[in-house]
Amino acid sequence: MPERKELVAVAGRDVAVSNPDKVFFPALGVTKLDLVRYYLAVADGALGGIDGRPMALKRYVNGADGEFFFQKRAPSSRPPWIETVELKFPSGRSAHEIVITDAAQLAWIVNLGCIDLNPHPVRASDLEHPDELRIDLDPMPGIEWQQILEVAAATREVLEEHGLTPWPKTSGSRGFHIYARLERRWTFREVRRAAVAVAREVERREPAIATSRWWKEERHGVFLDYNQNAKDRTVASAYSVRPTVDARVSAPLRWDEVAGCDPAAFTVATMPERFASIGDPWAGMDDTAGSLDTLLALAARDDEAGLGDAPWPPHYEKTAEEPPRVQPSKRRAGRDGDVPPAAPGKRSGPTGRRRTTAPLVEIARAATQEEALDGLERWKARHPEVVSHLEPADVMVDAMRGRSTTWTRIRVNLRNVPPEDRPGQEELEVDYDPWEGMRERWEGTQRDG
Repeated sequence: MPERKELVAVAGRDVAVSNPDKVFFPALGVTKLDLVRYYLAVADGALGGIDGRPMALKRYVNGADGEFFFQKRAPSSRPPWIETVELKFPSGRSAHEIVITDAAQLAWIVNLGCIDLNPHPVRASDLEHPDELRIDLDPMPGIEWQQILEVAAATREVLEEHGLTPWPKTSGSRGFHIYARLERRWTFREVRRAAVAVAREVERREPAIATSRWWKEERHGVFLDYNQNAKDRTVASAYSVRPTVDARVSAPLRWDEVAGCDPAAFTVATMPERFASIGDPWAGMDDTAGSLDTLLALAARDDEAGLGDAPWPPHYEKTAEEPPRVQPSKRRAGRDGDVPPAAPGKRSGPTGRRRTTAPLVEIARAATQEEALDGLERWKARHPEVVSHLEPADVMVDAMRGRSTTWTRIRVNLRNVPPEDRPGQEELEVDYDPWEGMRERWEGTQRDG
């Protein structure tokens, strides 16, 4: 039987939606066609966040509960009206990425399984000069929503004091995003440098709940992720649906809505009505492009005070001013703690291929963060004597790269737990192996050969 398709008339074109009845959000019964219709209902707002920008395709071909993969290169089999532009990455490679400019193109990429939209902070007309400063507030485990909003308020103050107009939105996940439109005069490195200056200034104003520290073992409260402004980084844009059970949306807000906002209130089911009622809170963003001059002056003062550059992600070229790319516990001598043995059934120790002198135990390796966090709660229930000693930074939740998707690892640093109360490495609460299929195929190839 041939695959069923449904044609959707949009922007003067008929866009074919394949498998329109395929369920993308099982708990809600939301189908692929429902997702396409959602994006068309808020298209004017969604296009404001992606219009004319290169976009990495984050594809969930089996719905929100399935694995996803990033596709940087535009599909070779695409309609002639799908636009592309060639991007060059820090690795030296390049790719032609999709550029969306109208609702028909938007519907076409949603049909590919793109649940959320991940544009670069540049326009196709000028790939070297970002026009967005993106502040990503990333909470550590256990941080309350109100604390995130307090850090958001401090971030707003810093940006406004430096002549920029901040635009807030929920991330659709656990965090919060604040954007500022920029004049296209600065390079990626300069925009990232400004973001570092913002993060450090917010940390100075809210030292108890905000951090600019890159290494997770040093973080507390809410991390201001300045590296989201590094070249080749993308962030889920405004009106993006996120792969959560309740199909939450990254919702643009007015500042007078922020203090009382509930991220669970913004979903595929509620956002079309909100958009029809109040319009797009970010509609005037393009008219507010500002300068980075005073933020870069703040960065220069931080340099003079001895702060220098902040760590970059590992695959970027190292700068002369950057500190060592080694987590602090591995740089310092004399740290207490034994190296835990490999987790049961594992070929390597609980921190992967590297060994550490920090007293770490690994709790879970899971296909989803939710599964991993459930495992963490079970471990805590077995070790109540440990929990009272833990600080937020002691629980490390890492997104790990698998063969075609990501998975979640949770470790606990027992540095603040008295040595006599530290539990040893136990069998993992969740023991997911992202390489299992690949390993079996490789071993079969070796036997056949």
